[in-house]
This record gives sequence, C-alpha cells and structure tokens, in this order.
Amino acid sequence: MKKIGLTGGIGSGKSTIGRIFKTLGIPVYDSDKAAKILIQTNSEIKDSLISIFGEAAFVGGKYNKEFVSQHVFDDKEKLMQLNSVVHPEVKKHFETWCAEQSEKGAMYIIKEAAILFESGASQGLDSVIAINASEEVRLARVMNRDRVELSSIQKRINNQLTDEERSSRADYVIDNSGKTLVTPQVIGLDKIFRTT
Repeated sequence: MKKIGLTGGIGSGKSTIGRIFKTLGIPVYDSDKAAKILIQTNSEIKDSLISIFGEAAFVGGKYNKEFVSQHVFDDKEKLMQLNSVVHPEVKKHFETWCAEQSEKGAMYIIKEAAILFESGASQGLDSVIAINASEEVRLARVMNRDRVELSSIQKRINNQLTDEERSSRADYVIDNSGKTLVTPQVIGLDKIFRTT
C-alpha cells in the first residue's frame, strides 16, 4: 500500500483536497485532527505539555490551544518542544491507522499534514503532493474561516515553509490559487497512484 503525503501552508486548501480524495474512496489521515485528539486524550502528552507550558495549558481538563499558540508562535524553542512531544505520538497513531487501512485493502492512503517536511513526517512516504496558493488567497481564506487577526495568521505563515520550498521537495504540485480547477488535478493524481 502506497503512502502519499499531502501538505500546504495554512489556508492552502488541504482539507478540501483531502475531501476530494475521500470521495474517490481513498482513506485520508488528518494529522492535525489526530494531534488534537491525542493532546486531549493521551495522558503522557498532557503531562508533558503542562510541564512545558504550565497548568494553564489545560483549563477544566480541556486543551487551551489559544494559550499554547500564543507561546509557540513567538518562541521557536517552545514550538520545538511542543512538536517533540506531539509528533512521535501522532507517528505511532498513523502507523496503526495505516495497518488498518492495509487490512481493508486500500490501494494507497493520503497523509494530510501542514508541516509534513518541517516535522520529518515526510520520511517513509512514497510521494508527497504540495498545494500552492498565493499568500493573499490563503490569508483571505483563513481570516474568513477562523475570524482571527491578520498578524496571528502571518506569524503562522512565517513558521512554515514557503510554497517554493515545499514545491521543490514535493513530487507533485496542486495549484489551488483559484485560477485552476482542483478536482481534475486530484483525479489525475489518483489515476497515477492507482496505476504506478
């Protein structure tokens, strides 16, 4: 079973493209969603995050994402600590999930992750798709979706690779700037992954 990575910066349209692959019958692993669930349910992660960020990392037993985000986007050391706690657990979870998909007879799977290259999660994948969209388009999408300040989104973008850096490392690129239809691009890639 082939493992294909799907990555792009914030607001690039990973979830939308992931949904198109799902409609084609392809299992999609959402790394960000898995991380959120693990942070909330895995006691080892919880304890580690409290030791790094203090008791305020969890309020009433719930992960205080806004509090932690404020700390990590201004402090690369703290961001590295957060990633070193969460990413190994997501990797284990992904491997278990892959084994389940293989047993179900999946031809290939998609692993969706915002920081696929930055986290080292691209290792062990057969191919990687990068999604490109202009920063202007991405900012507009995120502001519309999350109702957050421009400066907050800009900080997140600055902590990620540029489209050019991602594209140079990827095997395939999807243009999601709004100038080209994405569904035909995904269908084309699906054909490649099913036949190679």
